Amino acid sequence: MSPMIVITGAAKTFTMHLQNGVRLPVVSGVSMHVNAGECVVLAGPSGAGKSSILKMIFGNYRCDQGHIAVQHGGEMVDIATAQPREVLRVRRQTIGYVSQFLRAVPRVPALDVVAEPLIANGMPREDARAQAGSFLHRLNIAEKLWSLPPSTFSGGEQQRVNIARGFISDMPILLLDEPTASLDAANRKIVVELVAEKKKRGGAMVAVVHDDDVRNLIADRVVDVTSFAAAA
Repeated sequence: MSPMIVITGAAKTFTMHLQNGVRLPVVSGVSMHVNAGECVVLAGPSGAGKSSILKMIFGNYRCDQGHIAVQHGGEMVDIATAQPREVLRVRRQTIGYVSQFLRAVPRVPALDVVAEPLIANGMPREDARAQAGSFLHRLNIAEKLWSLPPSTFSGGEQQRVNIARGFISDMPILLLDEPTASLDAANRKIVVELVAEKKKRGGAMVAVVHDDDVRNLIADRVVDVTSFAAAA
């Protein structure tokens, strides 16, 4: 299997500018890879840096050192050193991200929130909305809610909208940060199914999952991030 993500010696330290420039090391020496058709789950206690590693891969956090190479358009692009414009191109075409909390423009209907990634990549609006409806239906979001903004939804409903938006564009790489945390058993099962289907299509995923049952069902490998803990 070909590697879709190759991380070598990546490190991240935060500088607390409002606290006299105190430096807070997060992770150091992060080295791992993720193949096509594989889901790698990051494990470790809260605060160990799991979500920070996801954000480094996505380019939200810039590495202090090391490399994060992702397969994009037939070549490996180093997210750690890429220019912001190139990072944005990679996000539009290659890397999807399901965060812990739904972030959407206020007052935009749920159907359009989910359809937006497809529209941004050139799909006609009506086709994109039809696919969005299929995902919302599969994730048990009642059709009467599709025209409402997700900000009016429960936490579990918002997360299902978030999951639908993350999976709909079928990016080659998908990052999942606690996707099932606020879901009931039936909807957790659907997410497990979506992950399995994506792996069959050759997608590469990195996930943070605290639910042991879900982790055991989706993980091809588990990486313990405590080995990457940065010295204070």
